[in-house]
Amino acid sequence: MGKNSYRLDRIRNIGIVAHIDAGKTTITERMLYYTGKIRRVGEVHEGTAVMDWMIQEKERGITITSAATTCFWKGHQINIIDTPGHVDFTVEVERTLRILDGAVIIFCGVEGVEPQSEAVWRQANRYHIPRIIFINKLDRVGADFWRVVESVGEEFDLTPLPLQIPIGEEGGFRGVVDLVRMEAVIWHGEDLEAQVSREKIPPDLTAKAHDFHHQLVEKVAEANDDYLEKFLEKGDLEPEEIKKAVRYMCLHHKGVPVVCGSALKNKGTRLLLDAVMDYLPSPLDVPPVEGLDPISGEKEIRRPSPDEPLA
Repeated sequence: MGKNSYRLDRIRNIGIVAHIDAGKTTITERMLYYTGKIRRVGEVHEGTAVMDWMIQEKERGITITSAATTCFWKGHQINIIDTPGHVDFTVEVERTLRILDGAVIIFCGVEGVEPQSEAVWRQANRYHIPRIIFINKLDRVGADFWRVVESVGEEFDLTPLPLQIPIGEEGGFRGVVDLVRMEAVIWHGEDLEAQVSREKIPPDLTAKAHDFHHQLVEKVAEANDDYLEKFLEKGDLEPEEIKKAVRYMCLHHKGVPVVCGSALKNKGTRLLLDAVMDYLPSPLDVPPVEGLDPISGEKEIRRPSPDEPLA
């Protein structure tokens, strides 16, 4: 390994997938900006998005082919593939999902579960890909975080694990309550470098936040006998214990972490990067790959290791 290589446990190979116009490329552009990969954010509607490199993509404002890039966040290497959202290019998404370790599934806070959302979710199930959900566009008129959480749970028969709840609705959306650390994260403005502060939870959300924190801890405590025993004794877990339990449930398909924001208004992307780092798998968490030697026809296994052959 080269001197600048990252340990495998600090690598995330992820895809950004969703229905068209849910905000995949907008989120990816913000990820690249906040990780220092790019100095200027491109916009899909202006035809300047870095990940939409084809002339047809720039002209039409949609992603047609998957595009890959690498960025670095808090000591981790994140390899990202931005995928098409239009149903006509679903084969491209399928091809991409086969090589991913984890995925971020984007849902529009207004539209919720859409046809291509269902398609990519089934594809991710087929390849047993752990995933987290980002509910986007919470600044839009008609956005409803809890409606989307409920519909996702019902449509896909899963256990959503909301790690945040929004502060403010629609145009008044200004922050989230971090249900793991039990504090408010407030964005003071909508520009890329707007100040972000961690504060006490607003009084009008305190009871609601404690209720959903308790529900979260109750769900994840079952991931570990020690955590369950501690929860039954004390009624709570430490933040790092909650994170470890959420990660376990995500990797073992027992629950799906849910975070939220508004990518276009530069709210929530850095917290999403933290979630990718904390909850999605490293190559070491992925089962070895079985294949056939093209010459001998014998079965061979490739494990995630820098000492293993590339193919």
